[in-house]
Order: sequence, then structure tokens, then C-alpha cells
Amino acid sequence: MKFVIISLLAQLALSAPVYKKAVFAGGCFWCMEPPFDKQPGVIATISGYSGGESSSATYQDVSSGLTKHIEAIEVTYDPKKVTYKKLLDIFWRQVNPTDSKGQFVDRGYHYTTAIFTTNEKEKTTAEQSKKEVQKYFKRKVITPIIPLKKFYPAEAYHQDYYKKNPIRYKFYRFNSGRDQYLNKIWN
Repeated sequence: MKFVIISLLAQLALSAPVYKKAVFAGGCFWCMEPPFDKQPGVIATISGYSGGESSSATYQDVSSGLTKHIEAIEVTYDPKKVTYKKLLDIFWRQVNPTDSKGQFVDRGYHYTTAIFTTNEKEKTTAEQSKKEVQKYFKRKVITPIIPLKKFYPAEAYHQDYYKKNPIRYKFYRFNSGRDQYLNKIWN
């Protein structure tokens, strides 16, 4: 009986999906969640902070600029259903990768763009993707590709903001100029 249970557990472990995580910074994390959430194969998105020097991150600390973190999202995905390259394609279509001072109406270092990688394969894929996207922009694409050190989830009220506060989110998004800019670039 013990062997049967162990065998069943081993089979379950082998058939369990193996998810991966990717971290992208594209300015306001509220605006970055929806495009990834719509993608089949994306399991979850979490708003948060990455890239900083301090060992913790809160919205207040990050907004002050003292921690050197930037707003980011962590995307959990099933690599059997969506590729890292596809996630990069989604990322590029959400940002102005030529702006070093922030994104759209949100200004400051903590609203800049970045791709955080966890291994050489991701880094190589991200670098190739960055070269490919350059043809859509007259100015130089400056989005850095950075090794991921740590990702800190944002406070609960930031998570799924676009679902919890749809009217406020739509008002903010429209007035940010993000969609108008993206429509000009990507039609």
C-alpha cells in the first residue's frame, strides 16, 4: 500500500504544471497588469517593486526615490502555453522604451522601464527582443535589462486595481496619455 501511495504521489508531481515568473517594469504597475492578465497562459500578475538597493520596499519609500526601486509586475506563467518571448512582445507594446524620465504622466525614476532577468537565456531573449523593437522608434530604446535581485509585492490595495476600481482606473489610464501614445506607435 505504501508503494502505491508513493507511486501516485510521484505521478502527480510529474504531471503538475511547472510555472515560471517574469518581472517587468513599465511605469504605473496598475497599467501593466491588464495586458498580461488577458494573455492565455498567464496564471497571475502581482504589482510590486524591484531593482532597488534597500532590503524592503513600500509605496511610500519607493515614491520618495530613496530606495532606487521601480514599480514592476511579476508575471507567473505556464511556459507550455505562452513563451517568454511573447511576454516580452506584450511588454514592449505597453511602454515608451525611449523615455528615461518615467512613463507618460508618471514622472520620476520609480516609473521608468526595465526588464528583470533570472538567467542567461532570458537575458539573451530580452536583448534580441530589444534590438527588434528598436525599428519602431526613431529615438534610442533605453530600457535596461537587469538581473533580478528581489521582487517585493506592493500593498494589497494596489493589487488588481483595475478590477477593484474600474472607473478610477479607466479615468487615470485615459488621462495618462498611455493609450494615445501606444495607438500611434502600434496602431
